[in-house]
Amino acid sequence: MEDKGEESMKVLITGGAGYVGTALIPQLLANNHEVTVYDNLMFGGDAIIPFFRSPKFSFINGDIRDKEKIKDAAKDADIIIHLAAIVGFPACRKEPDLAKAVNVDGTQNLIDVTSNEQLIIYGSTGSNYGAVEEICTEETPLNPLSLYGQTKTLAEKMLLENRKTIAWRFATAFGVSARLRLDLLINDFTHKAIKEGYLVVYEKHFMRTFIHVHDMGRVFLFGITNQDNMINNVYNVGNENMNYSKENVCNMIKEKTEAYIHYADIAEDADKRNYVVSYDKITALGYETTITVEEGIDELVRALKAVQFRTPYTNI
Repeated sequence: MEDKGEESMKVLITGGAGYVGTALIPQLLANNHEVTVYDNLMFGGDAIIPFFRSPKFSFINGDIRDKEKIKDAAKDADIIIHLAAIVGFPACRKEPDLAKAVNVDGTQNLIDVTSNEQLIIYGSTGSNYGAVEEICTEETPLNPLSLYGQTKTLAEKMLLENRKTIAWRFATAFGVSARLRLDLLINDFTHKAIKEGYLVVYEKHFMRTFIHVHDMGRVFLFGITNQDNMINNVYNVGNENMNYSKENVCNMIKEKTEAYIHYADIAEDADKRNYVVSYDKITALGYETTITVEEGIDELVRALKAVQFRTPYTNI
């Protein structure tokens, strides 16, 4: 799956300077691929500085809304990994016009400037499912409730209908990345437990499924290697052993931080993410995650105790 002898590909990553991209880049470089990141550096560029040591890494400062610039960036790419997006329902709710322009119109730009000689691997989301009572499979009808889920669902549909595409419906991300995010559930809870000593949690019974950001990077490599068996399909990406309630997660964090946890119905999740997900489809092809929630909390505790952040790492 991570065979360093495989054929070198020219890989373009839109939004590659973000949380997932900065975990993916070193994995692509270690597997001998040429990597170009296309990003407008909305959250700064410090996280990609170490990658310039590799002659196989390059960077283009550009916006996915700029069709001419993305056309020039994509023209020689064998594979485009499409991560550029306004991510999460709070960020999309705050700037809805920007969310539509980036998540939907930006994806249309990518469709317009690429061909079916190129493979697009799309970072989609489990938020596409909305409120679901049964176990979610890739055949479960999509009913996104937030603007974030709606724009990601539409972009996924556009790509699958118009380009040679593999789409990942990711579980909720967690873990340490060079461009850390502290607005993700496990990362946020761990940060607050360490810095404030307590957590106030709503909808404690809600079930969520999780994936470490390193394993998110690994699945893009898996898709490149196994593309012939995966093209024009969508896959849930995560691990059934990491379907947890919020209360389960809080108990793990409490054990490692001794924080006080208070459960109260003070808010609600706009995406209504309360479901258990099946990963049988991608597991059958040989992909499995490698990092548990407990291991991710351990690394977060070590990192968050060591580093004093001058600015919050959030997408909002």
